[in-house]
Amino acid sequence: MHKLIIYQLLPRLFGNTQTRNKINGSVEENGVGKLNDITDNALQQIKGMGFTHIWYTGVIEHATMTDYTAFGIANDDPDIVKGRAGSPYAIRDYYDVAPDLAVDVQNRMGEFEALINRTHSNGLKVLMDLVPNHVARTYASDVKPDNVRDFGQDDDQTKAFDARNDFYYIPGQPFKVPFGYNPGGDEFHSDLKNGHFEENPARATGNDVFSATPSMNDWFETMKLNYGVDYLNGRWGHFDPIPPLWKKLYDILIYWSQKGIDGFRCDMVEMVPTEFWAWIIPKVKEAYPNVIFIGEAYDKNKYNDYIFRGRFDYLYDKVGLYDAIKRLTRNEYGASTWEINNVWNHHTHDIDQHMLRFMENHDEQRIASGYFAGNPWLAVPGMIVTATMNTGPVMIYFGQEVGEPALGEQGFSGNDGRTSIFDYCGVPEHQKWINNGAFDGGQLSSDQKRLREFYHQLLNVVGKNEALKSGSFYELMMANEHQPGFDQLLYIYLRYTDQQRILVITNFNRSERNLVVKLPDDLLSKLNLNGPREFTDLLSCSKFIINDIRNGVNVVLPASGGLLLAF
Repeated sequence: MHKLIIYQLLPRLFGNTQTRNKINGSVEENGVGKLNDITDNALQQIKGMGFTHIWYTGVIEHATMTDYTAFGIANDDPDIVKGRAGSPYAIRDYYDVAPDLAVDVQNRMGEFEALINRTHSNGLKVLMDLVPNHVARTYASDVKPDNVRDFGQDDDQTKAFDARNDFYYIPGQPFKVPFGYNPGGDEFHSDLKNGHFEENPARATGNDVFSATPSMNDWFETMKLNYGVDYLNGRWGHFDPIPPLWKKLYDILIYWSQKGIDGFRCDMVEMVPTEFWAWIIPKVKEAYPNVIFIGEAYDKNKYNDYIFRGRFDYLYDKVGLYDAIKRLTRNEYGASTWEINNVWNHHTHDIDQHMLRFMENHDEQRIASGYFAGNPWLAVPGMIVTATMNTGPVMIYFGQEVGEPALGEQGFSGNDGRTSIFDYCGVPEHQKWINNGAFDGGQLSSDQKRLREFYHQLLNVVGKNEALKSGSFYELMMANEHQPGFDQLLYIYLRYTDQQRILVITNFNRSERNLVVKLPDDLLSKLNLNGPREFTDLLSCSKFIINDIRNGVNVVLPASGGLLLAF
């Protein structure tokens, strides 16, 4: 199977060169990235880093506080929008593109289609979001195909639940905006900003709140979609006949697949019944066999269900590998590389090749932020493991490769170590790489250039070496736990094929370690290994020779570092 190396970027942020970053700033004040900013040059630089896929996050039209009525787009009520730019996960038209991202707003779909073609012509594949659980409270498609019925268009709003309804209702009660919400801050003014939004009867809120009065901490800007699950009556499923919503989602996936989308990152898949995925994924693949489905999943007890019954190609490995590596990277008390063993040995046993690994994405804190590691170099051993442990995908979030720390508050998004997906803002360290559209890293410090070179080297090594792309995995922890110098902050394994062997040794200690790595007898005989061997570290290109591999491999491990030893 092809090793996916994914670059996640938000077009709204990626190409923005404005540096003002005013809290709650407007699109005019803080600027916005455009689809057209992602030029052939930018794509060549991304491709050169070793990436195979780009996940364009937040392309579909979503609710926003910005006024586009001059282009025939109705205003959203700011009382139910989070942030001046709005959440990309509060979609208001599944058949349209966010007007913010277009240079020529009337040609916004044409600009995205051009980006899809440009991405393909630069040898990269395109992933986009599917947000199946909820939509914006102002959802209404004004460009949908003529044969498509809109969400809720045929609902019986007198019923709290009906399998034929697209939404859940709270009959007899109007929706109430959470008390105290101040959309856009004190400086933002709008005739619609009045603490009221007309929705009667109220619809259930996205995070399973079946009440007309969601709180500020709920996903109050969204309405939950109804896949035939009666939540208030024991979560009973009504899937026969197929609920109308399922067919509407199928039409949406086919619409985007026809435009050349190569895969979908599906949001919060556990909030949608597995029966739906089991129906829709094979059905889409009948028409588009090569389209891939990646599920954002957090319940490790359900991984097998989503892969084998739900038919997902890949699932997020957040609660397993990400969490274990974050603890190790942060040097938390009790952190141990045996937790990594626990991931592949238990959580993802026999499905490890289906797990998407990452150390950053838009939901998580930046490695370089004080909330995570405070220093992007501390992620080196974790990134080596994340990228090389198995054949499943690895993902990098734009700015990670230059140590973007997401400092400060941006508006709706507070100072929490994350780059805001709700606000208009620039991404300062990433902007130094953009260098006003040259995409040459011209403003990066020498340290940042070295960091980017580490990611460049690691990802290219992963993409070009068959042992890492498609090889088998053999953990060497038990074989080495009694070796002098071993401790629980080292992680050691072999990736191999018939033609190639790569010994991976990582050191999460913040000081150097010396170790003689033993390969067990059964492995030596299986791979027919004996006598002298030359080893090449694929990260540094340094070489050394040992006299007899049966006596072990003597290595010096740099602090917070690692080796990829081909032999």
